[in-house]
Amino acid sequence: QVQLVESGGALVQAGDSLRLSCAASGRTFSSYAMGWFRQTPGKEREFVASISANGRSTYYADSVKDRFTAARDNAKNTVYLQMNSLKPEDTAVYYCAADSRRTAWATSRLLYEYDYWGQGTQVTVSS
Repeated sequence: QVQLVESGGALVQAGDSLRLSCAASGRTFSSYAMGWFRQTPGKEREFVASISANGRSTYYADSVKDRFTAARDNAKNTVYLQMNSLKPEDTAVYYCAADSRRTAWATSRLLYEYDYWGQGTQVTVSS
């Protein structure tokens, strides 16, 4: 069992940067692949980024590639999402999630493969 708590969401202007954090409880954090997803009202939750358990593999949605970076600090049980050059279309509630079934190098972009979810943090980008 792992509990996830996101933080760092804010109201920013287009072009600004923001870093989200996701703090995890439990001693097995380093064995979980982690993902970031986002959701806007009336739309399905969508994949944003993922990072493998060992931090060596990352994967990004095309819409955020070259602007967002996922990272993790297993010593701090925390995963991060650095968001640069933010756009109004990035406005959403951002969720982190943990996947217990990947190997150390693997990640997943599939929502249903994630076992645990945080409560979300709101990111609003004004134009």
